[in-house]
Parts: sequence; structure tokens; C-alpha cells
Amino acid sequence: MTTFPERVFSGVQPTGNLHLGNYLGAIKKFVALQETHECVYCVVDLHAITVPQDPAELKSTIREVTAAFIAAGIDPKKHIVFNQSQVPEHAELAWVFNCVARMGWLNRMTQFKDKAGKNTENVSVGLFAYPTLMAADILVYRATHVPVGEDQKQHLELSRDIAQKFNNDYAASIAAHGHGDAFFPLPEPLIQGPATRVMSLRDGTKKMSKSDASDYSRLNLSDDRDTIAQKIRKAKTDPEPLPSEADGLKGRPEADNLVGIYAALSGDSRAEVLQRFGGQNFSAFKSALVDVAVASLEPVGSEMKRLLGDVAHLDAVLNDGARRARVLAAETMTAVKDILGFVR
Repeated sequence: MTTFPERVFSGVQPTGNLHLGNYLGAIKKFVALQETHECVYCVVDLHAITVPQDPAELKSTIREVTAAFIAAGIDPKKHIVFNQSQVPEHAELAWVFNCVARMGWLNRMTQFKDKAGKNTENVSVGLFAYPTLMAADILVYRATHVPVGEDQKQHLELSRDIAQKFNNDYAASIAAHGHGDAFFPLPEPLIQGPATRVMSLRDGTKKMSKSDASDYSRLNLSDDRDTIAQKIRKAKTDPEPLPSEADGLKGRPEADNLVGIYAALSGDSRAEVLQRFGGQNFSAFKSALVDVAVASLEPVGSEMKRLLGDVAHLDAVLNDGARRARVLAAETMTAVKDILGFVR
């Protein structure tokens, strides 16, 4: 059986107002993984244009995500940080995968249905084919592990299906070209930590989002100390004290969300947080949460602001990352073309 060296790939869409959900759900995990894996981290700007974008704003938000990566602790010298559109092999492999994936597979993608709503006739082909590009993003680096949120897990399962079908359909050619019994790995999800899904501070049943009309629904990475404190103190809770055990959080989405946020920022388990604060009222717990949130987020926000003042440096990081990413991606595409029977 073919074995693949472990490599992590993941990407973040360039959307403005990066918030706590982006940080805990993705960026903080990226930082931890670079201690144990070879990592490729991408600002997925090709995915961004599946819906309308303002060009000037898009350029700005690509740099903002790059600054967030670096400010949070990702080392762009030891690992690869780049933006997707600078590596054309992503789009090239996506076309190959469009010819491997089945329409029925894509029709089952729940995120497309959620985003398109009742307007499926008027959304872009790109939004429908988004999952095949995501598969190409991962597999053009033959990545073995992908840190993803729960909402992206279905897309990763599709990436595995595409990789498996390619390996099966071209098994003879893969073997003939010296790649063993499989060319692409079946990437594994990395879903870890006590707060993989961060909810709104105003409604614990809704995901934290930049599109929420209320800025008090989220903690932005750009928020200063006083703003962080004010938002946490105004976060919605319920009249009951905190429970001492996790079962006591059932049916209490706001309490569950704040406990999860504290646990993720502090590095404690939910059980440890509840043991410490169980029986206390929310005012005391929120004061402790303010301290943890400020200590974790304020340095990241300050460093982001400093980096965004040096656009030339951010662009140099992206250019260097794209150059290194293309070495890996071009190697994959050369092999794929040979497997497919293209003349090079």
C-alpha cells in the first residue's frame, strides 16, 4: 500500500472583520499544527469570487488574513503561506476533478443548498463546483491532514471520494508510472479542541458571523481591550448559575458557548472550566472570560495592525509562499498529466 508523508493543508477565505470564530475554528489550530507537521496555509481567494466581490476590498482582505496568520504565530519561513490565485495548478487540477466528480455528489452538498437557498438558477457555476476546487486545493499538495470545522467536513469527505475515484479509474496508469497503488492520499479531517464551532454572543443557536447586523454578536480580532470587555459583559446569558458538570449546559446554548470559548482560549477542558466556576453567577465568570480573551486576542490584533501598515512585507510573504507552493503543485500536476495521458 502506498504511504504518503504527512502534510497539512488548510485555507481561509479572505473576508473582512476576522473574528473569534475564525481564530478558534482555524487559525489557532494552524499555529499548533506547525509544531508537529509540514504545513501549507492558503488564503483562498479563488473561492471568494464564487460570490460578488469588490476588487479593492478583496485585495485588502487577502492581506488582512495573511497578517492574521503571521500575528497569530504562523511562521511563513518554516511553512508555506500564500494566496490561491498565484498558484494556477489549483484551478488546473480542479478541472480534472470536475471530470472525476459526479453531479449527484455535488447535488448532495448541504452548504451549496444553504448558500443558494431558493435561487439555485441564478447562482454561479463556481459556487456549485466549489467543492471540487476545495479538493484540488488539498490534493495538489497531496496533503494527508486537513484541519476543518464541522461545516466543511462534508466537503472533505467529497475530497476523499474524488481522490479514491481518481485512484481507481487510473489505477493501471498510476502503477505504470511508478506511483504504486494510489497517487492521491485520502486526507483525514483534524477536528479538535473544545470550541470547534463558536456561536454568536447574542444568540447561542447561531454561528458567530461577520454578516450579523450586530457588532456585539462577535469578537473581532481588531477589537481593543475595552471593546472586548464590553462585548463579553453584554453577551447574552440566562438567569441560572453555571453548572458544575457538562450535563447542566444542555438546553443552555449561550452558557455552553461562553464556557466553550473560555476553554478554547485558556487551553482547559470544559470539565475543568465548570469545576472552577460551577455554582458562580455569570458576572464573575464573565470577568474571568474578559481577562482570558484580552490576554489571547489583544496581542494578535495589535500585531495585525502593525503588519497591515507594511503592505510590501505582506506581499513579499505571499509571493515567496506562492513560489514554494508552485514547486509542490507543479510536481503533482506533471504526474497527473502523465497519468491521464496528456502530451507534455
